[in-house]
Amino acid sequence: MSDKSGNPLGRFLRAHRARLDPAEVGLRGGGDRRVAGLRREEVAVLAGVSADYYARLEQGRERNPSPRLLDAIGQALRLDADARGHLFRLAGLNPRLAPGSSRDLVHPTLLHLLDSFPAAAAYVLSPSFDVLAANAVAEALLSPFGRMRNMVRVLFQHPEAKTVFAEWPTLVETTVHALRLNATAYPNDPEIRALVAEFTTTVPEFRTLWEDQQVSGLNRLFKVFVHPEAGRIELTYQTFDVRDAPGQQLLVGTPEPGSRSAEALAYLASVHGAPHHLPYGTSQRPS
Repeated sequence: MSDKSGNPLGRFLRAHRARLDPAEVGLRGGGDRRVAGLRREEVAVLAGVSADYYARLEQGRERNPSPRLLDAIGQALRLDADARGHLFRLAGLNPRLAPGSSRDLVHPTLLHLLDSFPAAAAYVLSPSFDVLAANAVAEALLSPFGRMRNMVRVLFQHPEAKTVFAEWPTLVETTVHALRLNATAYPNDPEIRALVAEFTTTVPEFRTLWEDQQVSGLNRLFKVFVHPEAGRIELTYQTFDVRDAPGQQLLVGTPEPGSRSAEALAYLASVHGAPHHLPYGTSQRPS
């Protein structure tokens, strides 16, 4: 079979193993190596598959690799998130979060970006809607919920949720439908699975929304907060996927310029101190 027409997966695998220095993966280089980078047999050992299977995959004679096997090969080849997603798509599969991925780690550059929104509430969500990091404005806005940092739990379990979120019914519907979308995208995510298992058996409102089978991304949101310190605050949120951490989303909520909401948000920021990006609920407030 001609690689030029029928085996893009094989070309991709060969190119990436050729780029790896054996020393990078703990192997000895030099000697009688006739090709750059790693040998097929070495990739197979690192990925925990047979040399024959890996050779057939690279030659285009094996066309149904499992997601688990592709995860192992991606790790063996040191692929980043974009390259790993491309590997899955070349094999005809949708990329998934690998077990043990750094899903809950927020990149330092993104942490710095959070602080560049002094007049907006900005925070990073995990696929299960844990608040992984937040700027000072978002911390202040969510302060009525104390140390509870999962937004599904906040909405359904915190006693202040229906007071703070003026449009609670609409927000919970949006959140549950977005969680269902994430559950399909990341079917092995333990936090999502645990949330769904718990809430479908203990929270009737959640179970009803979950069982209606609707899905939708967060995308653009309009939220109305009634904050105990600052009063009513209306924000429009834009949601951005974090490309180097599949599943993470950056949400940025902004008020209408010059509005009462803008003044209230500025007040909260001034009261609650300088910008920071500690995970929600872990920061120390000045006494």
